[in-house]
Amino acid sequence: MYRWVDHTAEMQLEIEAPSEEEVFADAARALGELLGAEEARATGAPEAQREVGCLAGDRATQLADWLGELVYLAELDEFVPERVERIELAPDGVTADVHGRIAAPPHLVKAVTYHDLAFEQHDAGEGWFARVVLDV
Repeated sequence: MYRWVDHTAEMQLEIEAPSEEEVFADAARALGELLGAEEARATGAPEAQREVGCLAGDRATQLADWLGELVYLAELDEFVPERVERIELAPDGVTADVHGRIAAPPHLVKAVTYHDLAFEQHDAGEGWFARVVLDV
């Protein structure tokens, strides 16, 4: 016997920030919070820095791919992001120095999806809005 059961295994992150750079910085902080940055800091996990970058044709895809790189570093290097020190945005990509901790983050995020992805300037031209969905 079998049955189909609806199951939502996603988390949606929405960001409002004054600049495009701050959208990326907030996304890194949010991911770090999800992966236990506060606990890593409290337990004295060693500090680390990684240069994280990606190439893509638009900001929304850059955000998703960049977060995907951070998820990859969490899985591969046990790197938990805390803050962005330097960020460079280009029309075709993003590069940033991300500071964090080497800890044992939970394996929560399977993938960063393109479902319902958004990165746009507010209508009044004051600030930015971004949305990205994580498969958990």
